[in-house]
Amino acid sequence: MRIAIIGAGNMGSWMVESLCLDYEVGVFDTDRTKMRYFFNSRKFLYLEEILDFSPDLLINAVSLDKTLTVFNEIISYLPENCILADITSVKNGMADYYKKLGRRFVSTHPMFGPTFGNVKDLRDESAVIISESDEEGKEIFRKFYSSLNINIFEYTFREHDETIAYSLSIPFASTMVFASIMKEQEAPGTTFKKHLNIAEGLLSEDDYLLSEILLSPHSLEQVERISEEMSLLTEMLKSGDKERLKIFFGNLRSNIGLKPQK
Repeated sequence: MRIAIIGAGNMGSWMVESLCLDYEVGVFDTDRTKMRYFFNSRKFLYLEEILDFSPDLLINAVSLDKTLTVFNEIISYLPENCILADITSVKNGMADYYKKLGRRFVSTHPMFGPTFGNVKDLRDESAVIISESDEEGKEIFRKFYSSLNINIFEYTFREHDETIAYSLSIPFASTMVFASIMKEQEAPGTTFKKHLNIAEGLLSEDDYLLSEILLSPHSLEQVERISEEMSLLTEMLKSGDKERLKIFFGNLRSNIGLKPQK
């Protein structure tokens, strides 16, 4: 099988390095320096070279805001039976795009990402494969993720974005609140340093990605829940109500699977 990968950023590079031992892999990036150290893979200097390569699968690994543009630019260089693949973290609009295009596709999302995931040990990480995808395409990614011991989930486009709104918008918003009141600490504690590390990683992400996660149709409800809980906590602090705080702490422990304190 021949696989072409467009985009040699963190995720694209990881896919090239992970797939090139089992498949014939070619890679293209507008920044040619990013392809310098790839081995056992073909490096395309121009999109036209992909036509000669004739891939069976094309993985679009560019940033979220460029995904559809790249698909439109490259589609004329692909054989009709080539399966299109995206790895976007937000699927809003992708279903309509693929339907309009009328091509075989597989949509997936490696949920560990380049910022926090340890790509050398992915046993505790997860990936989503969109259920509306082409069956052959789904099987390719099932085999790939399984070989790396990645936990696989299959969701519809809508279910994926609902899940992402919960699993990303909540920590994103919480971390942004932390960063918004940040000041330099001369003697930061362990908990502070851990939160700071998370904030630095999050804010290293592209602004477009952060905006798309937070502007997802399903994110506002999650952020409003945070606001409601913060209002409740503020009320308890103002009143100095230790009993309500104790109940609140118990609920928090229950939410994350901890046993209540005696």
